Amino acid sequence: MVTVKRRHCDAGTIFVIELLIKQKIMKIAVIGATGTIGKAVAELLKEKGHEVIEASRSSNPKIDITEPLQIDRFFDQVGEVDAIVSATGSAAFVALDKIDADDIQLSLHSKLMGQINTVRKGLKKLKPNGVIVITGGILAYNPGPQTAMIAMVNAGLEGFTRGAALDLTEGRRIVVVHPPWVMETATALGMDAKNCPDAATVAKAYLDAIEGQQNGVPIFVEGYLPA
Repeated sequence: MVTVKRRHCDAGTIFVIELLIKQKIMKIAVIGATGTIGKAVAELLKEKGHEVIEASRSSNPKIDITEPLQIDRFFDQVGEVDAIVSATGSAAFVALDKIDADDIQLSLHSKLMGQINTVRKGLKKLKPNGVIVITGGILAYNPGPQTAMIAMVNAGLEGFTRGAALDLTEGRRIVVVHPPWVMETATALGMDAKNCPDAATVAKAYLDAIEGQQNGVPIFVEGYLPA
């Protein structure tokens, strides 16, 4: 506990001290920090003064969520954290009549099971009152052509989140963010991106998830609720 002796401090100094007392600097692992969303999330968290571990398949320590043993090694090296953000994982963008076994395996093994394994292994290093934020997508609610596999995985991640929240203890939380198509990604795919938020806007939903009190629920980017 910090005690401020007001007779030795002017009003400005007192304000700064009280602000620092209230502000909690968190140690946050952002997995997928080289991706479009992950990079924006890491940058926003650093702007807020948090200690950010920017993790990817090329970082040190590195992490590939499709490799369970590598997830273990990553968290052993990183140690205890206040928050874990998973903004990584792949799923197949393919028409129903073109889906093959490889598309199914990719979707299940990467975005779905990769994030589930990240949660269950990262939980061992999550401090009390900490939070895990995983990434689904608005296609769980508003699918389009060629998105059956993506919609399936995103919906599965929400179901997992709702159930997992019931098993957490000591104030720990888990939420899933469902971003819409991100402007940068839509543009790269040749899509019409005029109604898509940029990555910096999407990152604010992750910040809200970390700083809020939600548990076991989906979180949407402001202005982009499901239809």
